[in-house]
Amino acid sequence: MTDDSSLDDDTESDHDHDHDDRGADESTESDRVPVLLVREDREFLIEPGAEQGTDLGVLEVPADVQPGEIVETHLGEAFRVRSLRGPDLFHHFERTGAPMVPRDIGLVIGETGVSQGDQILDAGTGTGVLAASMARAGASVVTYERKGEFADVARANMSLGGVSDAVDVRTGDLATLLEEEGVESLGFESSFDVLTLDTGDAASIVDYAPDVLVDGGFLAVYSPFIESTKATVEAAREAGLSNIRTRETIQREMQFDDRGSRPSTAPVGHTGYLVIARNV
Repeated sequence: MTDDSSLDDDTESDHDHDHDDRGADESTESDRVPVLLVREDREFLIEPGAEQGTDLGVLEVPADVQPGEIVETHLGEAFRVRSLRGPDLFHHFERTGAPMVPRDIGLVIGETGVSQGDQILDAGTGTGVLAASMARAGASVVTYERKGEFADVARANMSLGGVSDAVDVRTGDLATLLEEEGVESLGFESSFDVLTLDTGDAASIVDYAPDVLVDGGFLAVYSPFIESTKATVEAAREAGLSNIRTRETIQREMQFDDRGSRPSTAPVGHTGYLVIARNV
C-alpha cells in the first residue's frame, strides 16, 4: 500500500501489454509464491525457479516444484518442499520491529470476520504480517506506514508472501492525512469493512471510524500499553461505536515431562491488548 506503488502506476492497458509480451512459459506472481524447503531444524523460503546457498550446499528449486517433493542440494542433501502457510510469515518476513504474533492475528481476523472480498484499512504496517494474513484470508488491504524504509520492507514482504496484488502499502501518517485532507483523500468511493490499527496514535484515528467504516463494519486496535488502550476505548465511545470490548491477549504454553505437567515458565504469555468495536 503505497502512493508510489506499482499497482497505482500500471494502467489496465499497460498490464495487458505486459501480459502479451510475456513468454508462454513465464509464470505470474501467483505462480511464484515461495515454498519452504525443510530439513530437520533448517528451513528456507525460496521462490520456484530460484536457488539459494546453504551450509548443506546449493538448493536449486524447479520452477514447477510441488509441495511434498524432495529437492536435493548439489551435495546430495535432501530437503522436503512445504507450502507457505500464514503463520510462516511471522518467521520469514524481514522485520522492522516486533510483528504481531500469530495468535493475536487470529483474534483480529476471528473477531472481525475478515473474509473474501472485504476492504480493509490498516495503519501501522510495520513488518506487514497482519496485512499479509488478512490478504491471504481473501481481503484487499490498504495499509499506511509512516517510515519510508519500513514501507519498502513491507512491500518486499508482501511479494514474498504472494499478496502484493492484494496489499497496497502506502507511505504516510493516516492520522495526519485524515485530519488535514479528510476521508476523501484515501481515494476510495466506498467505505471499508474493517479498520485495523497498530499504532501509538490509534485513538486519534478512531475518531474517523464512523466515516471510513461501512454500517456494521469492525474496528480492531492492538496496543502493548494500557494507557493507549484506555484512550482508544474512550475515543470509540465518543465516536458512537458499539459493542466495545477489550481483552488482554495472553496465552500459556503447557510443559509435559517426567516430573509432571504444568504451564511453562519460559515463554512470554502476555503480548498486548486488543480493542474491538463495531460501527452500528
